[in-house]
Amino acid sequence: MNDIVIGEDGVERQSLRDYTENAYLNYSMYVIMDRALPHIGDGLKPVQRRIVYAMSELGLKAGSKYKKSARTVGDVIGKFHPHGDSACYEAMVLMAQSFSYRYPLVDGQGNWGSPDDPKSFAAMRYTESKLTKYAEVLLSELGQGTVDWQPNFDGTMDEPCTLPSRLPNVLLNGTTGIAVGMATDIPQHNLREVANACIHMLDNPKADTEELLQYIPGPDFPTDAEIITPKADLQKMYHSGRGSVKMRAVYTREDGDIVITALPHQASGAKVLEQIADQMQKKKLPMVSDLRDESDHENPTRLVITPKSNRVDVNQLMSHLFATTDLEKSYRVNLNMIGIDGLPQVKSLDMIIKEWLEYRITTVRRRLQHRLDKVLARLHILDGLLVAFLNIDEVIEIIRHEDEPKQELIKRFGLSDKQAEAILELKLRHLAKLEEMKIKGEQDELSKERDQLEKTLGSERRLKTLVKKEITADAETYGDDRRSPIVSRDEAQALSEIDLMGADPVTVVMSEKGWIRAAKGHDVDGTGLQYKSGDKFLIQANAKTNQQAIFLDTGGRAYSVNIHGLPGARGYGEPVTGSINLASGQKISTMVIGQPKDQYLMASEAGYGFITQYEDMVSKNKAGKALLNKPDDKAIHSPVKVSDVEQDWVVAVSNEGRLLTFPVADLPVMAKGKGNKIINLGTSGDEVLIGISLMKEGDMLIVNAGKRHVKMKFSDLEHYQGERGRRGNKLPRGFQNVSSIEVIRKDD
Repeated sequence: MNDIVIGEDGVERQSLRDYTENAYLNYSMYVIMDRALPHIGDGLKPVQRRIVYAMSELGLKAGSKYKKSARTVGDVIGKFHPHGDSACYEAMVLMAQSFSYRYPLVDGQGNWGSPDDPKSFAAMRYTESKLTKYAEVLLSELGQGTVDWQPNFDGTMDEPCTLPSRLPNVLLNGTTGIAVGMATDIPQHNLREVANACIHMLDNPKADTEELLQYIPGPDFPTDAEIITPKADLQKMYHSGRGSVKMRAVYTREDGDIVITALPHQASGAKVLEQIADQMQKKKLPMVSDLRDESDHENPTRLVITPKSNRVDVNQLMSHLFATTDLEKSYRVNLNMIGIDGLPQVKSLDMIIKEWLEYRITTVRRRLQHRLDKVLARLHILDGLLVAFLNIDEVIEIIRHEDEPKQELIKRFGLSDKQAEAILELKLRHLAKLEEMKIKGEQDELSKERDQLEKTLGSERRLKTLVKKEITADAETYGDDRRSPIVSRDEAQALSEIDLMGADPVTVVMSEKGWIRAAKGHDVDGTGLQYKSGDKFLIQANAKTNQQAIFLDTGGRAYSVNIHGLPGARGYGEPVTGSINLASGQKISTMVIGQPKDQYLMASEAGYGFITQYEDMVSKNKAGKALLNKPDDKAIHSPVKVSDVEQDWVVAVSNEGRLLTFPVADLPVMAKGKGNKIINLGTSGDEVLIGISLMKEGDMLIVNAGKRHVKMKFSDLEHYQGERGRRGNKLPRGFQNVSSIEVIRKDD
């Protein structure tokens, strides 16, 4: 960086580049070190530390009376934090909100906001405050030489650089902040769990994050909502210091209603209701009929959702709401803080615990040394007083007659300056005989304390034991049970537009020229409907409005159409080509409607086929998908539903009167393709698979050959049983020119 140049006129000059670079760097460091990031020692940002310290200086301890918040804010910005009063007050409010802080530091009286609207707190001239009992964890050792002090902004008084926290507040209350080029997002944790982890680290200095996770399974927010982040993700987060945590609301069932009893951290019940109501208004939540907020003082969170009927799948509905509303929220985790070396760093869990314990041990050592210094100073004074009592007459004589009694006392009895000063300041009533006994008693007590302090300071093991005892005692005093249970849950899935539709029964009817419509109900006779001139009924199928219809063209492609979008039966319907892009030169040959896991037998006149699932027929593209491969001159057969893979038999008949039957299990299950050979057709090229169906015990097969037909029971087909792909046996005379077959199920 270039030096500042002083011109002849005495004016300092510097290039704009150097000046702005220097100014921005200074600003960045200020924001990082003195505003946005917490210190690992006490877990507080400067403004929070100054608020807590100012309140303690005002005497606002947990046992004192409340004082106006404006008084506190005035002291903070006037003595320590020369910034806006509103920003200072907001920081103070946050420390008072039990739904924001796991262990609040400020005890507020008045309106301090609500979970629905944390910013709805009253002005500082109306609210009153004092410190909570937990704040003693940060303040109780402040005047005992435990921390360093620094001048305030105008140098008129001192303020603590950090507070001597007896517990790792940086993990207990967490914090969020945005600095320049970095941010911090530290979640809250349970006091007892963190204390146990600290004790384990004291006993096992080489413990790693993996061991500490036995004591700290995850964050613990000030809400009863569930943490659903997988255990592996939580472990990864604590190892790296970065990650995310996902929370989900808790609900119960009451008389058919869904009652939400706990919301994720910082989720607003009013906003959740607004999000659900918005979906209802847009008709995207037809399975919900009513919504209300029954929250009160006894039940801070009680949101009631009433399903439309008891047939609604509550788990599916809640999964949709978790995916689309604030009933499930994710929180970024970035364990970035200022370490004991004064530098910002993203730390793993073991680094945080280890560094904080180092800070705590140093604090305790300084506290003990401070007390030892005081004890030694007092013992020194007592030694001088005892000399005075043993030579009281001579001391009085010196004081009465000497011009400089202090120097004479020092010379005569070998006293120090402080001892001589203490003797001179003695009051006459302290010259009683009993005082000598009191001095000796105090000497004995202080000597014992001195020995104990020196032992502790001289032994690292004793020091750690003391720290451990104090952490245990504080955990018993301030600790509580975990509030946010960590559970394993399935990932939330938003319902699709089709899933959200009502499942009303309809009959889909298609004409020969490809016009489709959906008539209400399942008792519809498609042949009785009106058709355009030159058009007539082709096929119909029962369905529900939340299903899809599959159309197969003559080339073996499959197309999907949402049934809820089809026109009613009052008119002629609409061309199926309006919903799909039919392949050139092809036309629709048949229609299938079923459930995703239903299986169907697919076959072509070429004598090949396979089994496929209904969900494999569904296409997301208007251009459809290739399903059945076949020669161009061979037609496809309508898919036949497989009712029982173990019992169904394939019945295949050629136009030349050859019949073959074999178990349907002999055919492969495929998503698409040509399939395997069903029946071996002749070499002439004129023979085709004219009919194919499925039957089992109790069914009846009808074979049609022109005007003739023959009925055959399942037991009659024993003569035609064979391996898949064989030639099959000839049907009786008169049935050498088969036109079609039909199976009548015993269940029909």
